[in-house]
Amino acid sequence: MQLSLLPRELTPETVLIALQGRRGAANGITSRDLVYVVTGRVSPADERKLREIIVKLRNDGHPICAHPALGYHFASNPSELDATIHYLVARAMTSLRQASAMKRIAVPDLYGQLGLERPQTDEAPNEN
Repeated sequence: MQLSLLPRELTPETVLIALQGRRGAANGITSRDLVYVVTGRVSPADERKLREIIVKLRNDGHPICAHPALGYHFASNPSELDATIHYLVARAMTSLRQASAMKRIAVPDLYGQLGLERPQTDEAPNEN
């Protein structure tokens, strides 16, 4: 058996390798199938780890698109990237609307004029 066919661990590098031939929405792959391609197994824990890796890769600037109906793929053109960004912003807005409703304030005021402190995260602060 060739080494490339042996199951590997989920890492940013192995995910990028698995996505190399997946350019364009027509070539999308589900998270379950992507986990299987990389590791040779399927588990909810691995699918969660994959989502975390995708976030890291996107934060590193990789144009990885995704949608529940299309799966993961590299953007093949600016409109595919824009569609993914629109989808991600819509998901974020859903969370922001929930937070603003619970605080009984407008969404723009969450971090704006009312002076609410931004929630602390585990991420390192941006030093730009």
